[in-house]
Amino acid sequence: MAEQAILSYLETHEEIADSGNFAAECGIDHAEIVNAIKSLHGFLYVESQDIKKETWVLTDEGKRYAAEGSPEVQLFLAVPAEGSIAKDELQKKFDPAIFKIGCSQAGKNKWVEMGRQVSRKVVQVEDKVKDLLLKIQKGQVIGQADINSLKARKLIVLQTWKGYSVRKGPSYAPQREKFATDLTRENLQSGDWETLKFKAYNFNAKGPPSECGHLHPLNKMKDCIKRIFRMMGFEEMATNRYVESSFWNFDALFQPQQHPARDSHDTFFLKTPSTTMQLPEDYVERVKQVHESGGYGSRGYNYEWKREEANKNLLRTHTTAISSRMLYKLAQDTKQNGFTPKKYFSIDRVFRNEAVDRTHLAEFHQIEGLICDRGLTLGHLIGVLEDFFKRLGMSNLRFKPAYNPYTEPSMEIFSYHEGFGKWVEIGNSGMFRPEMLQPMGFPEDVRVIAWGLSLERPTMILYGIDNIRDLFGHRVDLDLIKKSPLCLIGIK
Repeated sequence: MAEQAILSYLETHEEIADSGNFAAECGIDHAEIVNAIKSLHGFLYVESQDIKKETWVLTDEGKRYAAEGSPEVQLFLAVPAEGSIAKDELQKKFDPAIFKIGCSQAGKNKWVEMGRQVSRKVVQVEDKVKDLLLKIQKGQVIGQADINSLKARKLIVLQTWKGYSVRKGPSYAPQREKFATDLTRENLQSGDWETLKFKAYNFNAKGPPSECGHLHPLNKMKDCIKRIFRMMGFEEMATNRYVESSFWNFDALFQPQQHPARDSHDTFFLKTPSTTMQLPEDYVERVKQVHESGGYGSRGYNYEWKREEANKNLLRTHTTAISSRMLYKLAQDTKQNGFTPKKYFSIDRVFRNEAVDRTHLAEFHQIEGLICDRGLTLGHLIGVLEDFFKRLGMSNLRFKPAYNPYTEPSMEIFSYHEGFGKWVEIGNSGMFRPEMLQPMGFPEDVRVIAWGLSLERPTMILYGIDNIRDLFGHRVDLDLIKKSPLCLIGIK
């Protein structure tokens, strides 16, 4: 209807000067006229020019004052012409907002004497504010000073109206010509295909973007690190056990039961099921003995080891819990078939009851590698670490002595960060203690070297992210996932 009204009007007239007036004359909503103009302009039936009008309109507060009068005049009229009225009594006659504004403006205009008693200082007043608001409502012009005054009191706002002026275009016709987009069976049967005009095919038009998945930066980094481990001959451990018993997470690793890490402030313990009932009893007994009284060259911790503590279920605090299970299984195979050297790695989530900030989360990923062989030394560990981190692009390493309950000796690993201009801790490492390995059943000359690091820290450095919550969690920017570059670590 709007489109036909425009085309018919232009057939006998040179121009539609104002689309707003045209819509009012035709009795058609202006939005429909605008949509029709845009469509016709796209097909060159018409040419259009933008029209922009700015007018002042009343706010809701302004409309109320135009109908009821300004607050200052309302307050003035409520004060007796002779005598006075108590301020508390006067306040009861008005809405709190009207009373506050009325007192302020009437006092500023010196119309009333304000105190405990309120009295008039002039005989009569003119409601200039109401008069100005009524003029604006009628579309009349007022002075700039008056506009500024009303605007300051938020009684008027500037409203922008947009419309079009319209003329005939190069393809103008009184009736829009319809083009067919498909040749149908009905066209062939009726024979009208001979007279049909088909819409031109746009060979330059782009098709809709294909929807596809995108790898998260953490997954890209994980894949690259897995590739490095496999190039170094490592075998991946199964990491699908998020819930672990305290025994495999702590006790089997020669970590004492009174250690601070086993407190609920650092570890998530499960309510249901709260305990495990499936532990290798003969191995549990050997672990208990080495904790209480030592053995294998150790004095132990000299405390009463409690089975109920070892049975508690928790969310694993490190992937070393997986390593303890794998090493125990390897030790049992050694008893039956003889010792076979192994190289294992794992990359998966761990959970710690930590306060969340820009560098810490309660859930994060840990990378762990270990080598089990005869006669391994600290020198072998340093050599493997240098090879591993060189493949990660970190060739400048330093090592610092450290303490871990299940490794001795232990080392923190530092790398020089060119961007930060300082040495940055990138991981922890060590040799598993005999008190951990020999109760499993390994021969005395078998050693295990191991190291671990987080997945998030190198990913943040690579992608220039300074807040871990922007990488992992509900604040992740989906555009980061779609546009993140290829991870080049380990690719040569």
